[in-house]
Amino acid sequence: MRSDNIKKGLERAPHRSLLKALGLTDDEINRPIIAVANSANEIVPGHIHLDRITEAVKAGIRLAGGTPIEFSTIGVCDGIAMGHKGMNYSLVSRETIADSVEIMLQAHQFDGVVMVASCDKIIPGMLMALLRVDIPGLLISGGPMLCGHLPSGQPLDLISVFEGVGRFLKGEIDENALKIIEEEACPGAGSCAGMFTANSMNCLAEALGLALPGNGTIPAVTAKRIRLAKYAGMRVVKLVEKNIKPRDIATLDAFKNAIAVDMAVGASTNTVLHLPAIAREAGIAISLELFDKISRQVPNICKISPASKQHIQELDAAGGISGVMKELASHKLLNTDLLTVSGKKIRDIAKESYIFNRDVIRSVDHPYSREGGIVILKGSLAPDGAVVKQSAVSEKVMQFSGPAMVFDSEENAMDAVMKGKVKKGVVVIRYEGPRGGPGMREMLSITSVISGKGIDEKVALITDGRFSGGTRGLCIGHISPEAASGGPIGLIENGDIIEIDIKNRQINLKVNKEELKKRKEKQKIQVKKLEGVLLRYSKNVKSANTGAILD
Repeated sequence: MRSDNIKKGLERAPHRSLLKALGLTDDEINRPIIAVANSANEIVPGHIHLDRITEAVKAGIRLAGGTPIEFSTIGVCDGIAMGHKGMNYSLVSRETIADSVEIMLQAHQFDGVVMVASCDKIIPGMLMALLRVDIPGLLISGGPMLCGHLPSGQPLDLISVFEGVGRFLKGEIDENALKIIEEEACPGAGSCAGMFTANSMNCLAEALGLALPGNGTIPAVTAKRIRLAKYAGMRVVKLVEKNIKPRDIATLDAFKNAIAVDMAVGASTNTVLHLPAIAREAGIAISLELFDKISRQVPNICKISPASKQHIQELDAAGGISGVMKELASHKLLNTDLLTVSGKKIRDIAKESYIFNRDVIRSVDHPYSREGGIVILKGSLAPDGAVVKQSAVSEKVMQFSGPAMVFDSEENAMDAVMKGKVKKGVVVIRYEGPRGGPGMREMLSITSVISGKGIDEKVALITDGRFSGGTRGLCIGHISPEAASGGPIGLIENGDIIEIDIKNRQINLKVNKEELKKRKEKQKIQVKKLEGVLLRYSKNVKSANTGAILD
């Protein structure tokens, strides 16, 4: 066993003595020692209950003959960090989590690991560490939050509150109505109820094969979620016994499967950041072109909030990600000969699954759209690419042109929108990329206010920053190169015409080359005064089209 490095032989007597200081017996020390990386805390709703999930995981490990040892990681709530300086730290936390988990696994030579996480950057951070260290292991999430409801029965989620601010500013609802939405939208523990980044990544972990069936959709508050956590603990011991490692499972074909499911369910645009970063840890290169190629092949067969009023609990009841994979597999849109941490191949999971509701999981022959939920745009404004969630864009604005309104920060743009200064055109928010932000802030606040005010078919928003999985409307992010790296977005001036053509994958700045050359010669790239982790991050982070990986 790998843990023999800390427990076997005469020279390891001091090590065994320290393990016994933990209260471990010789029998426990002699078993496989399994790490349980618990990201529970009291500030993230998706993580508030993870101690209970972790206890279930540890029970499963003991049931299977292993010895669980728990350690903790940090975790940021993107919703609470949204719209202020805190959001600069969200994407940065992904790398910190990956590094800290790597340190713990390597320093203590665990035989295997179960990663317990629910929310946005914690999941990819842990998966990055899992593939980097490459010891037997898997991910178990805390599960999605249930949606809330108004007294009328209308479903709510966190996006309802963000958009409620815009509706209040428009005069559509009063302060009391907004207060009711605030009170009812988030009823308890779990990752926010739509196909936002957290649930997107938990679903894709299933498709990738590094999480058990049900991981992405079984609600947080159910006994079924506790049972799944116990199964996760039992499975990791089997993976250790058979020496099945993450890189044996997460191959290039497995990542292609994950991208296919991504397109089918209309997942968050943040998956385009996270999947390449996770794959890189296994020595696999994933380009934006691969996302776009699969988007052209795989139709969008699920519309979950923010694209509709359906939520993750409806997807779970309809058959979950296993049901989605069953539908894709039946049309040869998945590689079904791949192993998963369940011990079953994709074909077995698909064969054993059912689709109970065709309104939630449509057939490939009758999809919501013939292409996938995410599209990659390129053109003179984004030579290295940009990302849009087309499944959440109105058909009326798939082609859009308008004059630019340029802002060098999210705060300035938000102030203009809140004061009613933005009515139509293209809002440009720059110097919010991985390096320029730094940390590539999500912009759910401003996109939600635009939607809530009812101007989302008159206003496009483009940025070198990024969006929440909860964003809907004509919002194009990840523009690369970013302004801080000298990208064309930094040359835009107020009134310049910007043309967006989602169908033809184009985003262009309609300014002639001679004029752009003059602007380039006069350009002064904005440099922010930074310190601490943000300074280190800004110096080392690469462009969004790479997954915002660290050099």
